Amino acid sequence: MGNERPVFVVGCPRSGTTMLQLMLHAHPRIAIPPETRFLLRAYADRARYGDLADPANRRRLAEWITTGKTSFADLGLDPAATVEEIAAAAPTLGSALGTVFQAYARRFGKARWGDKRPAYLNNLDVVRRLFPDAQIVNIVRDGRDCIASIRETPWYDKDVCHAISDWARAMDSSARARRILPADSYHELRYEELVAEPEQVLRQLCAFLGEPYDPAMAEPARVAEVAVPSRKSWHRLTREPVTSQRVGSWRERLQPWEIALCEAVAGRHLAAQGYQLSVGIPSVWHGPALAHRLHYPLRDAPRWTLPTRRLATELRERFAEPESLAYQAPGAAPVLSR
Repeated sequence: MGNERPVFVVGCPRSGTTMLQLMLHAHPRIAIPPETRFLLRAYADRARYGDLADPANRRRLAEWITTGKTSFADLGLDPAATVEEIAAAAPTLGSALGTVFQAYARRFGKARWGDKRPAYLNNLDVVRRLFPDAQIVNIVRDGRDCIASIRETPWYDKDVCHAISDWARAMDSSARARRILPADSYHELRYEELVAEPEQVLRQLCAFLGEPYDPAMAEPARVAEVAVPSRKSWHRLTREPVTSQRVGSWRERLQPWEIALCEAVAGRHLAAQGYQLSVGIPSVWHGPALAHRLHYPLRDAPRWTLPTRRLATELRERFAEPESLAYQAPGAAPVLSR
């Protein structure tokens, strides 16, 4: 039996997480579904379902996963059959969620499973509490390209300050992951290097995962039709060959004052990741950037205050939890995550 640890793809939104999802899904042993959007919500609402040792509670959770406001329908699984599988699974939240991912992998005849969602990067403690042996793959991209791309998506309705703060927070989370996670649990790669030398970067990724490299991984467009919902128009480029043409496109996609703002407030993060700052851009202290520069601290405040508030809530809720939440493979001994 090979390595069967779950794989979670994370990163700032618009950093290439979907392309990386497809590259992994193209591997003959790994299945990574479209964004499921039920893991974090299920964890946040876990008290609502009570003790999962009660089959009735597991069934209620399963019915929410399969019929609630999630993206379960994108997985191509039978809802009724999935409910029954979850009801029969081990009595932990991780097991209920892992059952869905396992069923998705089984649909493609694959042994390994996982999930992809940018938001997991800022919630790695949750992911690892549910799946203690998870292998985390984080893709990092130039923040200016991320910000330009984020602002062009139909679902993003915030201003440039929010977008910059989102990327800066992702870099904070990346730095923390590098600092605290074991080498066999966390792997970081660069978008720019991935699109320039797909085979080389993917071979390194496969070595981390303990899997042989497969050439199909370098052609993610071949599996886009089955692994990316067609309604997500902002992922249309995943149906085309891997290209480096979008690297550095922020120079044309952002206004000069937006570039100046990005580098003024996130320059430290850009430099820490090895991205060069511009030369000859306008000052951030006059023109359109000025109002945003003065407004940025307000938009950026949640990046500093949310983790503390979330920790207080988390500690209070954990105190009331007598059982482990960790995923338990069928027939395996319980895994403690507390």
